[in-house]
Amino acid sequence: MEYPEHHLQITEALIDGKFLLSHEEIFKPVKGNLEFYTEFFKKSFNYDLIFTEEFAYIISSATSESISRDISIFFAILCYEMDRDGKNFLELLESGEFTLEEIDEYFENTSFIDLVESNKQLNDSDKRRNILNLMARRNIAFKLGDNRFSFTAAYKVFVEFAKEIAIQRLTKSN
Repeated sequence: MEYPEHHLQITEALIDGKFLLSHEEIFKPVKGNLEFYTEFFKKSFNYDLIFTEEFAYIISSATSESISRDISIFFAILCYEMDRDGKNFLELLESGEFTLEEIDEYFENTSFIDLVESNKQLNDSDKRRNILNLMARRNIAFKLGDNRFSFTAAYKVFVEFAKEIAIQRLTKSN
């Protein structure tokens, strides 16, 4: 069987939890062979390939990955605090840059401090730096230097997830 160009690189990246971004060379073969890759990941690993014009990634209903949960909590708190600060958080996530100090200030002064303190991935500056570095390795963030970050379009997955949880909680309370 002949596989699309960069097949091994595509498979390894997606299996490692990376988002493939539309500007990357390995995104094009996925886009051009979408039906193949959708079937390949389903039949080979029982993973669902999620594809948008901005990024691609895989998910499994059989996982309880805590990193995704922690990243969702990270974005939920960051967005809430930026909104509370009167900033357009969606615009900032789309095109802004953040320093670790700015992020630390939001997390250290959040009204959800109990949640931050109880989360082992977010409860201090070094751990938040680690999660930002992890997001950079997974193409969720760009590292713009030792202390500066911006986010890729992949942030939308986590913001949407946080939004769904908030809607579910509002629905339950009503």
